[in-house]
Amino acid sequence: MEVILSQQCLSLVGTLERGLGYHIEHRKNGFFSKRNQRGHVPSDGHWRFIVLCAEMAQNGLYIKDVRISAKEFQSALNEAGLFSSAAHDVRHELSATDIINYRRNYLPNQA
Repeated sequence: MEVILSQQCLSLVGTLERGLGYHIEHRKNGFFSKRNQRGHVPSDGHWRFIVLCAEMAQNGLYIKDVRISAKEFQSALNEAGLFSSAAHDVRHELSATDIINYRRNYLPNQA
């Protein structure tokens, strides 16, 4: 997942929330989420990290938006045991708004 930073934020790397098993790293072409290579990663850690980044994008202070492929999105839902048939209908790439709307419309108990 690509993390697009706001204009107020020059860099954002590292763990956003302890225990999710994911962090943000800087590459030549931007900032991206990455699974931690050591330590425990909970089954819903990927999904919770995606939602956390999407919520931060809604705030707009550090993160402006995220871009995630439908494949990675579906994988995170499956890992978390939140598979929904609607996940197959998602378009090629999702934004923070798409993620928040999906959670609200298809996973109401996760909101």
